[in-house]
Amino acid sequence: MASLASIAALFENGITTGTLVGIGGWALSARLDVVNVTMLTLVSFIGWVVVRYSTTYLDGERRQSAFMGWLCTTLATVMLLVVAGNLGQFLLAFVATSLCLHKLLLFYPDRVAAQRAARKKFVTARLADAALAGAFLLLWSNYGTGDIATILSEARGGVIAGGASTAAAALLALAALLKSAQFPMHGWLTEVMEAPTPVSALLHAGVINAGGILLIRFADVMLLSPAVLAVLVMVGGFTALFAGMVMLTQPAVKTSLAWSTIAQMGFMIMQCGFGLFPLALLHIVAHSLYKAHSFLASGGAVDRIATARRPGPIAVPDGWAVGKAFLAAIALYAAIGLVFGFQHHSPQAFALGAILIFGVAYLLAQGLADTAPRALMRRITLYASAASLGYFALHAAAFRLTTQTLPPAPQPGALEWALLILAVASFGLVAVAQSLFPLWSSHPAVAGLRVHLSNGLYANAVFDRMLGGWTMTPQSSSDWNHM
Repeated sequence: MASLASIAALFENGITTGTLVGIGGWALSARLDVVNVTMLTLVSFIGWVVVRYSTTYLDGERRQSAFMGWLCTTLATVMLLVVAGNLGQFLLAFVATSLCLHKLLLFYPDRVAAQRAARKKFVTARLADAALAGAFLLLWSNYGTGDIATILSEARGGVIAGGASTAAAALLALAALLKSAQFPMHGWLTEVMEAPTPVSALLHAGVINAGGILLIRFADVMLLSPAVLAVLVMVGGFTALFAGMVMLTQPAVKTSLAWSTIAQMGFMIMQCGFGLFPLALLHIVAHSLYKAHSFLASGGAVDRIATARRPGPIAVPDGWAVGKAFLAAIALYAAIGLVFGFQHHSPQAFALGAILIFGVAYLLAQGLADTAPRALMRRITLYASAASLGYFALHAAAFRLTTQTLPPAPQPGALEWALLILAVASFGLVAVAQSLFPLWSSHPAVAGLRVHLSNGLYANAVFDRMLGGWTMTPQSSSDWNHM
């Protein structure tokens, strides 16, 4: 109901910020624009699904009522975050979301793995809170107000000074990277499987996405610091590639999904670094919907695969088939791009589209293998065309809907062009290597590489060692009963 009311209010009154209670710009206030309403609708829908699922999933658990209470409280803090109209409310909701999630991560307090995951999340979240508090202090001191709309309006006009701009943007970026489990502080997200399954789905209702929400909300401030945006591109792009490769080596379904989330958050952070904030918002919505469903349906998926009939011989594409697939994918992308009009899109958006088309090329390569049935090729070609068409259509819709709220991507300079070329080349190389993997998977070096990747290149082990023997006092069952 809240999301429907916000949509109606947005259509009736346009972009508004209403102060509910408070003094001098530091208040409990709700801002309504396309970004807020989109995220509020997303959080409300996924939250409703997770709450209904939890009712059945935890039926008979002794602490079910406590879990449901903290689940609903977490959703409430996320809603306060996504509609925040001032810095104070945003910061308090940002901190509260993490503290409420901490209670859910320790639902089984006696599990050592759950304690370890909660401990890592606690440390990472407190660092993110400190970075965000520092950024907000800089913004408040430079603009003299805590009202987000005023800050964004003046930042779009280039009001903030260069040094303060870079410092505030750097702290905002650091908070976003920590909040969204980016390398090398990603370890806690891969270990939350010790919490009940609804918690994993809840993460995608604005919790793990909070870093992206932060960057999108303060897009005008971020655009004042190209160097900080470049860091976001490099960290996000590396995390996307690194986590994507690790994901393929994981034998457990939920762990693989967790690594996939890290990769997707990295890709979203990279989009923000390129200034493609409307596409980052679209990415959050699409990823949240399918990944929340994936976690909730993971148990049934395992059962279905276990009982499915095993496939016959697998068609393996050779180098020629992979080359033809990439050429066909690029031609398809160019044809659809011409229909939509290349002149209406930024170089950054085309680079992201090229990276998407590499995934399409991987699918086409399977259909172009010598032993692949023709029906498979026709079906894959249809899927590839639909994916390319969907990218341009959703791209156009996202930019049109957010044109009055989010700034357009800046014209790329020398640094931006270098990063664009590096990103396209890196993702293209990984896509080619994945397509050709069956041809060189028997090489002795691959076995060692697989071991290292399955362990996440040991970055998580370094995090464990840094924490040393410090442990948080786990909550006892009696503690939960009184919550």
